Amino acid sequence: MKIAILGFGTVGSGVYEIAKTLKNIEVKKVLEKDLSKIDIATDNYDEIINDKEIELVVECMGGLHPAYEFIMKALQNKKSVVSANKAVIAKYLDEFLKTARENNVEFRFEASVGGGIPCLAGIQKIRRVENIDKFYGIFNGTSNFILDNMYRFENEFFTTLKTAQELGYAEADPSADIDGYDVTNKVIISFALAYDGFIKNDFPCFTLRNITKEDILYFKKQGFIAKYIGEATTKANEYEASVMLNLFPINALEGNVLSNYNIVTVQSHTMGEVKFYGQGAGKLPTANAIIQDILDIQEKISFNPISIEKKYTYSSNLFKHKYVIRSNEELKGDFEKVDKDGSNFYHYTKEITQADLLKLVDGKDYLVTKVSEVLA
Repeated sequence: MKIAILGFGTVGSGVYEIAKTLKNIEVKKVLEKDLSKIDIATDNYDEIINDKEIELVVECMGGLHPAYEFIMKALQNKKSVVSANKAVIAKYLDEFLKTARENNVEFRFEASVGGGIPCLAGIQKIRRVENIDKFYGIFNGTSNFILDNMYRFENEFFTTLKTAQELGYAEADPSADIDGYDVTNKVIISFALAYDGFIKNDFPCFTLRNITKEDILYFKKQGFIAKYIGEATTKANEYEASVMLNLFPINALEGNVLSNYNIVTVQSHTMGEVKFYGQGAGKLPTANAIIQDILDIQEKISFNPISIEKKYTYSSNLFKHKYVIRSNEELKGDFEKVDKDGSNFYHYTKEITQADLLKLVDGKDYLVTKVSEVLA
């Protein structure tokens, strides 16, 4: 199979590197502004679109535009597309799948969630047998690196963030990772496969920026470890989802996910909990997942056709959970208990809905954590 790669950065060059080792995949063109990077480079996308030998396009550009236009043009010209671009997939997945179907080609996106971890394939396999009750997990390696280092070395947040940037785990602008946008996109994509519905980012997402060394030390004394979790579940035609810090016991599997690793858990009736663990990002793990999608298309391996026709409405009153809210002043409310530690107040709520939580927080810059169901 002859393919083209759009973008020759970290992931694109990784796809090329692995493809070179395989006899049944040939990279014919690479879309790249810097033509000196590789001898098969072109800066003219029409060269790829008009090449009848190229059956598949790998989109490694990132961002919304021109990635959206390039993906659509490839599909409309009857070329299959594989992408790891969670931002564009989370926004336009329904359109990509519809266009692929209309043109009898494939749109695959395993690498968009979990990097090299086959968690989307796992969700699809479970769905062949039964419904999924819930999924949750550490979807972002940068945020986990920060929390793990803060916990193990008792450093401040911004000191650890700087270390992550120096090591290449965090971008110069880290907002996608630490403000939850990346995890939000991955929750939306995972939801589509788990529940056959396409949701928007209208559920709560709390930033990681508010956690301090004092918080880490306090939770450690209580036997807790904080992890940045994305999750979702449904009830009839309503859904609940969130992106926020969760408190786990220090002996929980999630509590022992180190450095930039990810873990995603899927719950169903007969399987119980299935956990997918591994490198959630990086050049070669992500490229490997892309290559797996290419091979599946080439070998015509597929699960049930992806359908995201179901309509779900976000509800902030669907389920009740316990939370811990840290502020610099004691809050008014009916709390289970309030702990004072230094200048901080840690408010332990009773079981409340997301709507109740949002009222308590009231847009303030508090640290908000959910008590994991493992602890409840």
